[in-house]
Amino acid sequence: MEDIEDVVVAGAPPGLRLPLTAVVVKPKKKPRPDPSAATPSLATLSSQGLSDSEYMAGQLSAFGYAITDEPEEADLWLINTCTVKSPSQSAMTTLISKCKDAKKPLVVAGCVPQGSRDLKELEGISIIGVQQIDRVVEVVEETLKGHEVRLLTRKTLPALDLPKVRKNKFIEILPINVGCLGACTYCKTKHARGHLGSYTVNSLVERVRTVISEGVREIWLSSEDTGAYGRDIGTNLPNLLNAITAELPSDRSTMLRIGMTNPPFILEHLKDIANVLRHPCVYSFLHVPVQSGSVAVLTAMNREYTVSDFRTVADTLNELVPGMQIATDIICGFPGETDEDFAETINLIKEYQFAQVHISQFYPRPGTPAARMKKVPSTEVKKRSRELTAIFESFTPYQGLEGKIERIWITEIATDGIHLVGHTKGYIQVLVVAPDSMLGVSANVKITSVGRWSVFGELIEEPIQVKECTCEEHRVEEPSPSFDCCGGLCSKDVEACQCADNCGERVCNTELEAASASIAVDAAVVVKDPSGGNSPRPLGPCS
Repeated sequence: MEDIEDVVVAGAPPGLRLPLTAVVVKPKKKPRPDPSAATPSLATLSSQGLSDSEYMAGQLSAFGYAITDEPEEADLWLINTCTVKSPSQSAMTTLISKCKDAKKPLVVAGCVPQGSRDLKELEGISIIGVQQIDRVVEVVEETLKGHEVRLLTRKTLPALDLPKVRKNKFIEILPINVGCLGACTYCKTKHARGHLGSYTVNSLVERVRTVISEGVREIWLSSEDTGAYGRDIGTNLPNLLNAITAELPSDRSTMLRIGMTNPPFILEHLKDIANVLRHPCVYSFLHVPVQSGSVAVLTAMNREYTVSDFRTVADTLNELVPGMQIATDIICGFPGETDEDFAETINLIKEYQFAQVHISQFYPRPGTPAARMKKVPSTEVKKRSRELTAIFESFTPYQGLEGKIERIWITEIATDGIHLVGHTKGYIQVLVVAPDSMLGVSANVKITSVGRWSVFGELIEEPIQVKECTCEEHRVEEPSPSFDCCGGLCSKDVEACQCADNCGERVCNTELEAASASIAVDAAVVVKDPSGGNSPRPLGPCS
């Protein structure tokens, strides 16, 4: 599946894997009743909705298809699309043209056909909407027979337990709802995804249990607006997050990443969200798009919050969550944006110096209110985009990390083929040289060097593999943000303290002070394994 989403990560480092990547799949049909029939193949190309793409690939795979990196060999192409801004649709048009030139049957899925079914580019092409992904096999089957299929209407959410082919076996992308409650003047997602539709807490918790049992090490909650979750079914995001974190292994082998949320719907839950972000198994990271530093521009965008509201979100989370990392988005050159408006945006970005800013230029989406507004000249839009990018690239957000010890969770191979990619509790990307066997495990690293885009580290111990403690004595209500509370250890597993004070503690104060003097977090002591062997364990104040 080839991703054509147009999110621009300003100054992305060369050779590193970004969240949005390109893959192509080539399923092979199950043998037909006629043994003389040729075995067809298929390629799928995707943009946006990575979880949707994984579900569609999973169903096709379960039906007998296989995966390929060579679309030229395929008998059918499947393109999954995004409709937030124009570049994604332009990329879709380019892929459609390539498919026609290659004389391949084609299915287009996702937001573009759902929201713009009458596009000229989609004439004569099979299309499938955002809530019909569980019927992708039917659409592919009929298209391979030469039929044009248009499947766009449905009133229920697709099941969460559909077959799925993960792009990364260690990462589960879990949709918690579809649609949104907003009506931004520049966006067509509402046209395509519709009004908010949330999955129940129980169904999501059950899915979390399942993927953990399958060996997933990161769970990414995805949504058009995570903060709006549950408002249509009488619940809210904190209720869901608390239910999910209760299922995460106490050894911190599986981490949770909360998806993008707009400011309006988390303002009333800020302290609850901060409590969740402090949880040892939740990344202290949140994507909160501000889009502009000007109240006038936000009003024209119909964003339903003020710059002051955004500041409240950022300031509260930064205050309450140690090591908090906030990413944000900016649209340059929105219709009506003056030099003064843009200066306010620059001042906001300079003030907070976010480590991640997704900068995009305004593109009018046909059928949106913003498309009818008076545009800023394109030369000025490009100039503003370049100016903001240069300011953002001047920041040095990781400078203070060099020499520190950090625990990271390793889930990916960098595109340079040399490094593995891990993330700290604050979701800062760290590159390490390590064998592929380290994928899916957690380890302590010493940060050896930092650049504008890259943080490099070296392993300082064996992977952290801690047995989960289930005894009632060590259930912790509010884990310390700096240490592994209990660390999954039961006192029966730990050798008695041998310090001069003979304190008898599982982890005595003398040991703790010595450890914290030299290592900031996640130090390790050797404890006796019940089986008789020795293995590294996290050090934590579990009195």
